[in-house]
Amino acid sequence: MKVFTLCLFLLLGTFAKAQDTQDYIEEHVEYAQGLMRDHKIPASVILAVAIHESAAGNSRVAQHLNNHFGVKGPNNNEEIRSSYRDYSNADESYSHFVEIMETRSPFNNLFEKYDQYDYQGWVRGIKRCGYAHSRTWSSQVIALIKKYNLYQYDERPEGYEEPVYAKPVYHKKHRSLTSRRYTVKSGDNLSIIAKKKGTTVKALMQKNNLKKANLKIGQKLRY
Repeated sequence: MKVFTLCLFLLLGTFAKAQDTQDYIEEHVEYAQGLMRDHKIPASVILAVAIHESAAGNSRVAQHLNNHFGVKGPNNNEEIRSSYRDYSNADESYSHFVEIMETRSPFNNLFEKYDQYDYQGWVRGIKRCGYAHSRTWSSQVIALIKKYNLYQYDERPEGYEEPVYAKPVYHKKHRSLTSRRYTVKSGDNLSIIAKKKGTTVKALMQKNNLKKANLKIGQKLRY
């Protein structure tokens, strides 16, 4: 019977349900609000960044290293190999995130620009300061704040009006095929075309897989 119970326990542990985001919020909101009151960073921002970086506490780094903000550094953990630093508990990770904001440049300049109620300003500012490389990071974190109404924990004064920020526009990098192709005309050769387009004969031959320099009128060349 004991063996069966042990096997059942292990089986249930294997298929344990991942922590729900709302449960994660309820677990950490009080500590996040305490940090907000002491340091004037919106609790909504602290929570949303933690949710985003730790997958609501379900990432391996959060599970094994108590690292909820993707902070890199040394660790002594023997269960996983990771470039992320470890913490004794989640609260220590939360406190260190706020410490980074306060003590490291250029993050520490954000305190003069934004108050504890302006979550959008804070998130965009943290992104601009280099916290994350993904260009959509700030949009994703702000979306989490709105989805879970995390701004309700920022203790906004009655009648507070959110600053209006323009939505970021992402331009896809692309090259127009028509603007990067040249149609061979009478009298052209690779040297003339290379000079026109600011490139070299060798580069033209490589881009167009040319083994010989012979060209035909009407032929299209990439450059």
